[in-house]
Amino acid sequence: MNTVSGGRDNQSGAPERLVNMSQDELERAVRETFSRQVATPRAPHDPAGAVLRRAHRIQRRRTVAGMSLAASAIVLVSVSAMHLRDDHPPPGGTVVIADPYPAPDTYRTVLPSPGPRTETPLAEVDLLVNRTIATAQGRRVTLIGIGAVERAHRLTDGRGWLAVGEPSLAGRSLWAVAADGTARVLLAGADEIVLDRDGRQVAWKQDRVLAAARIVDGELAGTVRADAPTTAVPLRFVDGAVLVRLDPDLPGHVLWPLRPGPLDEGTDRTSQRIFGALPDGRLVGEVSAETPEDACLTLLDPVALRPPEPPACGPTIEGAGLGAVSPDGRWLLVNGRVGEQDRALLVDLTRLDSTRLDPTVPVRPAGPAMTGAVSWNLPDVAHYADATGALVRVDAERVRAGRSAVRVTVPGLRDDEPLVVVTGG
Repeated sequence: MNTVSGGRDNQSGAPERLVNMSQDELERAVRETFSRQVATPRAPHDPAGAVLRRAHRIQRRRTVAGMSLAASAIVLVSVSAMHLRDDHPPPGGTVVIADPYPAPDTYRTVLPSPGPRTETPLAEVDLLVNRTIATAQGRRVTLIGIGAVERAHRLTDGRGWLAVGEPSLAGRSLWAVAADGTARVLLAGADEIVLDRDGRQVAWKQDRVLAAARIVDGELAGTVRADAPTTAVPLRFVDGAVLVRLDPDLPGHVLWPLRPGPLDEGTDRTSQRIFGALPDGRLVGEVSAETPEDACLTLLDPVALRPPEPPACGPTIEGAGLGAVSPDGRWLLVNGRVGEQDRALLVDLTRLDSTRLDPTVPVRPAGPAMTGAVSWNLPDVAHYADATGALVRVDAERVRAGRSAVRVTVPGLRDDEPLVVVTGG
C-alpha cells in the first residue's frame, strides 16, 4: 500500500487522506465503507432525508399540475375562439353572454359561501329577504357575488335559482345561483329578461335584437336571434314560444316561435294585456271593447291572437296592471279596480270558458294590489308582495267563499329592501 501523507506530523487533527491510490484499492475502500454503513444500526428518524423526499414529491406534483393547467388553458382559448367566430350578435346587440375572460378591472374577490343553514320556514314559498333566500323547507342561503335582484326563479331540479337583476343604466343581468348561494353571470346589459316556467329557457331584448337560448348546466346554449322593433318587449314563454308586446303604449302582441330573421309582427292590434295560457293553448287576455280604456277578458287563439268569432267579451276589469294564470289554468289573479281602490282580483276561468265569455262571470276582490311576481306554488294558492312590501297569501277557495287574502308576517324584513317572492320550483 502506498505511503500515508501527513502521518503524525500533521498537527491539524484532520483525517488522513489517501493519495496515489489505484482503481482497485479505491473500489475496495468504497465497498468497505458501505459494509460498515450497513452494519451500523440506522437512526429511527432521518429529518433531513424526509424533507428532501417531501420536496421531491411536491416538485413532481407541481410539474404535473402545471402541465394540466397549460393544456386546459389551450382548450379553453380554442373553444372561446371558435365561439366568437361562429356566434357574432347582429349590429346593435351589446348583451354580454357569460364572458369567461373579463377585463382585469372587472375581477373581484368573491368570498366562499358559509353554506346553507336550517331555520324555521318563513312561508310556503321561497323568499328573497335581505340578500338571503329563505326556502320553503327552512334553509337560509346567502347570495354571494350578485347585484340587486328584482325577480328570482327556483329551478325544478333543485340545483339552485335563476335571478334577474333590477333595471339600471347598464341594463339587466341574469345570474345562475348554485345551491350554496354562489353565483355566476349568464347575461349582462339586456333591456328585459324573461324565463320559462321550468327555468330551462331565457329570452331577452336589447335595442333591436330579440334573443332566446336554452339553459343547460348553468350555461346558455343554442342562442337564436331575431330583428325586432325597438319598442318590442318580451313578456313570457307560452308553449315554447315567446310572447312579445310590440309597443308598451299600444295594443297588439305576437308569438315569436324562436325563429331567426326579422320578427313577424302579425295582425293583432286589439289585445291590451295577456296573462297566460290555458292547458289547451288558448291565451287569457284583454281586448278593447268600445274604447281602449274599456277592455274585457277573453280567450285568444294562440296562433293569430284573435278573439272568438263572433266577438265575445267576458267581465270588464277596470285599470291596468299585473296578472298571472295558475299552472292548471283554473284561476286568474289580476290587478284591477274596485271603486276607487286598486285591488288584486280573482276570476274562475272555468266559469269564463263554460259560459262562453259571459260578462256576468263574477270577479272577486282577493287582496291588496300586487307588485312584482306572483307565485302559484299550489294549484289554488298564490303568494305575492303588495305595495307595502308585505307578503300576501291568496287561497282561491277562501276568496270564492267571500273571505279576503291573508298577510303573512316575514321576520327580519327591512323597510329599505323589498321582498322578492321566488317563482318556480
